[in-house]
Amino acid sequence: MDDHEVLQHLLDLEGQANALVDNAQEEADRRVSEGEKQNRLQSEDAYAREVEVLEKAYIMNTASVRESYRKQLDEYREKLQAQPANMEEFSVLAGKLLIKNDSLCK
Repeated sequence: MDDHEVLQHLLDLEGQANALVDNAQEEADRRVSEGEKQNRLQSEDAYAREVEVLEKAYIMNTASVRESYRKQLDEYREKLQAQPANMEEFSVLAGKLLIKNDSLCK
């Protein structure tokens, strides 16, 4: 083999090595991209499951709070309705307060 053939052979080997490196880089990029895609899908799936759990808990808690509020309001209304209305005492008290306030305004 003469020098020219040796140099040509080395250049061919360098080209093959460069092609192998390019192929390896493309494969690495593809694998990284696929890994990122899988991670993103897993994260989105986990996020969606967590949101679903939290939304269900929110709905249940909201319903429970509404029911508790309704019961308390009903109990309060019942207590108010059970109180006797003493209009005579109310009139006397209202008269005293109005007369007292009227004298303050003069």
